[in-house]
Amino acid sequence: MADLILLEKRGVPGAAICTEALKASADAMAAVQGAPGYRYAVVPHPVSSLDADGVAAHAKLAAPQVLEILRGVAGTAQP
Repeated sequence: MADLILLEKRGVPGAAICTEALKASADAMAAVQGAPGYRYAVVPHPVSSLDADGVAAHAKLAAPQVLEILRGVAGTAQP
């Protein structure tokens, strides 16, 4: 999360993807980086134990969220 926020502050667009179980940590990191309310895509937890079909299902969930973030529909880090 911190790396992506820092990149966005330097003008590099991006979209983070986080699991539901890590939302509190992601929000805390965003606040520490000066980007409270930073938007990111959220997928179910866990990810590490998924097979190829599970990863594809998670990607289908994340894709529309990522597009919204990249299109500027959601708030992003302020430079």
